[in-house]
Amino acid sequence: MKKLSARRRHPLAAVVVLLLALAATGGLYTAFAPASKAKADDSAQSLTIEEGKKLYEVGCASCHGKGGQGTTDGPSLAGVGAAAVDFQVGTGRMPAQQPGAQIPRKKVIYTQAEIDQLAAYIASLGAGPAVPTKNQYSPEGADIAKGGELFRTNCAQCHNFTGKGGALTHGKFAPDLEGVQPKHIYEAMQTGPQNMPSFPDTTMSEKNKKDIIAYLNAVNSDKTENPGGLELGGLGPVSEGLFAWIFGLGALIAVAVWVAARTAKAKKS
Repeated sequence: MKKLSARRRHPLAAVVVLLLALAATGGLYTAFAPASKAKADDSAQSLTIEEGKKLYEVGCASCHGKGGQGTTDGPSLAGVGAAAVDFQVGTGRMPAQQPGAQIPRKKVIYTQAEIDQLAAYIASLGAGPAVPTKNQYSPEGADIAKGGELFRTNCAQCHNFTGKGGALTHGKFAPDLEGVQPKHIYEAMQTGPQNMPSFPDTTMSEKNKKDIIAYLNAVNSDKTENPGGLELGGLGPVSEGLFAWIFGLGALIAVAVWVAARTAKAKKS
């Protein structure tokens, strides 16, 4: 019986086998490989939000509600964004000791890591302004003169010409901006805390915000020179006029009385 001749293999058969083996190996790797970077980032973000929720329930829920919906003692936090949390908690205004017309700045009780966790949780309740990056609020390369013009147009009515603050109605006030971190000034313009209007990028550009921050740094720096001498707190013409009336006019009256007394005494003698 004639032997059957062995079937000849196709020249590409070995290549096909190799590709199948590689595919199988890749599939096994995909099945058993560690989580991807994206999944790891999502897990880390979820953990941050969870930790922030725990902090919120202890320090904030009594006023703002268990789910951030707001109560009679505190407004809703849905949609305020991470920037509002970073400003309010980062300046010590929150948690507030008690509700009032104005919540003053005070000592910060949370670490920055805890503030970031709180901000992440509040941001998860609704979209809002994000915490700005250093490149956004850094005054380097900004136009100080333009910043002064913008500040006098939009901010001086409440904060005064150099950011020294001022009184408002019904127990409210515009706080002193000296010593406030550039990041918090930027966040305040973004979010409009308490009685302040907000200036989003659609109203005031990122560059204009940087210009204002540069101006405030220039006029409130320890190296700032005041060619006019005593600045009287930088409160403007009202305080300067009051100073002139009380001390200037008072001095003139005292001199006039002294001259009159000397003249009367000379006549008697």
